[in-house]
Amino acid sequence: MLDLANKELKNDSSASPTVAGLNKQPEQQPDFDEKQGIDQVDAINQVFAEFEFAYHNQYHKAFADAESLAIAKKYWLSILENYSPTQIVQAAKFVIRSQDYLPSIAAILRACEQGTDLFGLPSARQAYLEACSAPSPKRKYQWSHEAVYFAGKYAGWFLLANEPEATAYPVFTYHYTKLCRQVISGEQFDIEQPEALPEKIEKKLDKEETHARIARMKKDLGL
Repeated sequence: MLDLANKELKNDSSASPTVAGLNKQPEQQPDFDEKQGIDQVDAINQVFAEFEFAYHNQYHKAFADAESLAIAKKYWLSILENYSPTQIVQAAKFVIRSQDYLPSIAAILRACEQGTDLFGLPSARQAYLEACSAPSPKRKYQWSHEAVYFAGKYAGWFLLANEPEATAYPVFTYHYTKLCRQVISGEQFDIEQPEALPEKIEKKLDKEETHARIARMKKDLGL
């Protein structure tokens, strides 16, 4: 994988070589769509593009030419290959929000290790307690994360409300862990909302009531 990635990373880097001391910044931050199924090579390229925008002068000082940039990308890819592309990108965004200087790969690794925290996912214990205490209707409750709702739904609201924790918690955790993996992989969940009822509900009249209404109308009209 690394050999193939090396070619792609080198092509990406050499396509737009950087120049030391360049002070012109892009007009706006690159807009990346993480739903397009990016791979790890794409993730590394995205991370470095984010670094360039956030730490422009430091970035160009650290990677003064295309060759040094390509080598850095290859190295980062080899170190981060065990993490999902979305997790790598989210870790970089987290570090950018909290660090004034161009991050080291060690900082990104520490952020990747935070796992579910990067995606706003509560711990399994917190999620379980939230699912057990959430009032009905469940779909209208303001969940800390959609994955908590679906874990409760798949485990079964009746089970969570009536079975002891020793029975319910392992079932809930099983579903929640699977959902967390999907979130980390880039999947998003939407809680389905019931369709609004019409302002006026038409009631179909039975045969006798229909005849009675027709009779009243004829009487009112003098027929």
